[in-house]
Amino acid sequence: MMAKDTFLNRKVTLNLKGELLDLSRPCVMGILNLTPDSFYSNSRISSVDRALERVETCLNEGAAFIDIGAYSSRPGADDVSTEEELNRMIPVVEAISKTFPEARLSIDTFRAKVARESIEAGAHLINDISGGELDAEMFETVAALQVPYILMHMKGNPQNMQEHPVYKNVSLDVVDYFEQKLSVLKKLGVKDIILDPGFGFAKTIAHNYELLNHLQNLDIFALPVLAGFSRKSMIYKFLGTSPQEALNGTTVLNTLALQKGVSILRVHDVKAAAECIALVEKVHEQ
Repeated sequence: MMAKDTFLNRKVTLNLKGELLDLSRPCVMGILNLTPDSFYSNSRISSVDRALERVETCLNEGAAFIDIGAYSSRPGADDVSTEEELNRMIPVVEAISKTFPEARLSIDTFRAKVARESIEAGAHLINDISGGELDAEMFETVAALQVPYILMHMKGNPQNMQEHPVYKNVSLDVVDYFEQKLSVLKKLGVKDIILDPGFGFAKTIAHNYELLNHLQNLDIFALPVLAGFSRKSMIYKFLGTSPQEALNGTTVLNTLALQKGVSILRVHDVKAAAECIALVEKVHEQ
């Protein structure tokens, strides 16, 4: 287990359009899916009004971020055009920014155009599942916007990523991937970077658990780490259940990740994750 002070003394500040957010205490990112085909059916939202209701619930339950996605990244998901992604995304970002100006909005996209227009519409940071691999303009766009960037590990794309994922050593391969990407981002002047090892993206169930077991390997980068296990197949397929029954498993994995120093939990169930953080923090205070 990680040393006590690893959890408590991870002092990282993000600049969110002038607001400095301290991540020394872990926080929750609530998921807002604007897609009709998200793997967890209860999370699908198809109107601006319902999106506002979801945001209000997340904020009341303790979310520090709202992560908005308009392109389903589940394995085998249908491709959608840039125009369709923008049509889903921009009206919601504008409405949230107007109704909840205190909300910190993360944009889950691998497209530079969607990233740029969403930031202009009021969002604060970019969450790119592809690590810049699916749009050659993404890194330069983030650098120009000067917003925080969530760098995730993935191979391939959502349509083919789970076909035959192979690694020599998944944990060390992810470290090597981040080392290469960070070198490019830092040369471009991107200052605030969050690492996401990409649980469930181009990884078998065994890969996911090996990666979690060695998550502390990412400490060498001295950057905040985001973990996204929420109701994923690494939980429900292993347990033989379903996404609807995977909250308990999500909480168990969130707890393990917090003990390894994770800074952000990306979840469908904000209240449960916030309670998880509070209880783990209480143990570490003793």
